[in-house]
This record gives sequence, structure tokens and C-alpha cells, in this order.
Amino acid sequence: MKKMIELIKNRSDIGAGTRGSDLGIDAIEIAAINKGSQYFINYPFVDVPTRNSSIYQNDNHPFGKHIQQIYEQCKQVASTVEDSLSAGNFPLVFSGDHSSAMGTISGIKSAYPDKKLGVIWVDAHADIHSPYTTPSGNMHGMPLAAMLNDDNLSCKINEIDQSTQEFWNKLKRIAGPAEKIQPANLIYFGVRDTEEPEDLLIERLGIKNYRVEEIRQRGIDDCVAEALSNLRDCDMIYISFDVDSMDSELISDGTGTPVPKGFMPKEIVLILEEIIRSGKVTCLEIVEVNPLLDNKGNKMAEVAFDILERITPLIELKSGY
Repeated sequence: MKKMIELIKNRSDIGAGTRGSDLGIDAIEIAAINKGSQYFINYPFVDVPTRNSSIYQNDNHPFGKHIQQIYEQCKQVASTVEDSLSAGNFPLVFSGDHSSAMGTISGIKSAYPDKKLGVIWVDAHADIHSPYTTPSGNMHGMPLAAMLNDDNLSCKINEIDQSTQEFWNKLKRIAGPAEKIQPANLIYFGVRDTEEPEDLLIERLGIKNYRVEEIRQRGIDDCVAEALSNLRDCDMIYISFDVDSMDSELISDGTGTPVPKGFMPKEIVLILEEIIRSGKVTCLEIVEVNPLLDNKGNKMAEVAFDILERITPLIELKSGY
């Protein structure tokens, strides 16, 4: 039986500092409808129930806000992604905030525990804080620290309570042992807004970041080819695409933490296409579209859908559909 792209809709936004990314998936669907596309009825989909109502509850985890509900959410995302992969499908994950990546990565590793996973993180932010180093407590800034199983204690600034610590360790061990990925198998594209603890950890772990200016100077083909060469020992690749990797000033502010001087949409398309051509991509996730913050109507969702529409034929071609 042929594989099928399966859309996984995870409307959770409790890991972000502002509300509204839970509406991002609907905004992308509206962009498709307004374009006359039937994209979202062409593929099977799964709606992952959310715990967004927890935003109304008192939260006693200042350095891991809503960590219990995020743990429960990520467990469910992991199970959904694992089921999709086990059925031979290609999970195309739409999530609100980026804390979801802990679930997605865990699901991939649960489906393929003996395979080595490479991660390409297309984002303005490194998302490699832990509860011990976070300045905000927002968990969309922590997924990679959890998946690397690195608390960066040498940069510790927070004293966390036992409950936060327990749920943090549970997040690392969703659907399998901790350290889902290794530092050598994580590559950033476009990261440009970081804090000192993240910079020090990235330097210590030797994680490569292809900055926007480097990619424009060297060329997309050269940088992606080098990245794929560095991931040559990986059996599979997960791409996480945060729309704030794009230039907020030239596109829109329709994301939780917009950052200027980022990629243009055509550059994102070329980067994603070159990675997909490797034939190793097993899952793609799109996150952090927030229409409530969009200063240009539904522009960010429209741009995200245009990118998605451009790369989908290549996903189908390279994934054996």
C-alpha cells in the first residue's frame, strides 16, 4: 500500500508566552480556502485534543509554565506521530507553539528506536533553554534541551521546585529513554535571537548554526549540502520549521516572537526542498503561526501555506508515495 501524507493538527499554545498560536492551523486552512486550494481535504488528518483551558488555572511552575499539561500534550503528540509512522505514513505536523517538538521527536524515536535521528531546526530562536536557565519560563523555548537531555547547569540561574524537576525529567523520557538526539545531529538554520546561556551551550556542544548572512554569502545549495554531509550517519531527518525564522519586518508580525533580518519565503522553500531531496526526511513540523498578532491580516498564514504548497509535491516524490 502506498504511503500517504497524514496531517496532524496540534492546536496547543500553552508553551508560548502569548496566546493565539492555537489558531494558527485554522489560519493556514483559511489561507488555503481563500486561495481555492483543497489541500486540507486531500489528505487524512488527526486532531490532537488540547489542554489549552489550563491557561485559566493557577500554575505553580514559574520556570516551566504549564509543564504538567505540556507533558501530557507531548505524550499524546508522540503517540499520534508514532502511529502515523508505524502505518507507513509521512506525518506533516501543524502545531501551535514549539514545545510540541518534544512530542514529535519522541514519537519519531518511538517508531524507530534503533535509527539515528537528525534534526534540522529552522528558527530565529535556539529553543535550548532548560527550567534552570530560562528567563521567561515559557516552554516553547526548551524543547531541544529536553531532547538533548542537557540542563546546562553550568549556566543555572533558577532554583526549580521538585514538581517542575519531575515533569521536566518525564518530558525527556516520553516514549523512550532520554537523549533522543545527539548534539552532532542537530543543525540550526537562521537562529539569531538567543540568550547567553544558550550561546554558551551551543558553543560547548559544537552545534552548527547556518546564519542568514552566511547562507546568502555561500549559497543555499552549498550550506544545505554541507549540513546533509554532517548528518550523513543519520538514518532519518526531522525538519522543524518555525515561521519566525522569516523576516518579520518584510513579511508580518504574525508569530509569537517576531525577529527581523530573517529569511525570505523563497529562501525557506529552497532550503526545505534541498533537505527533502536527500530522501531522509521522515517528518516535517510547522509551528508558531499566530494570526492574533498579525499586523497584515492573515499574511503569515498565507505565506506559510504558499511554502507548504510548494514543497508538498517533493515530499510526495521523495517519500515514495
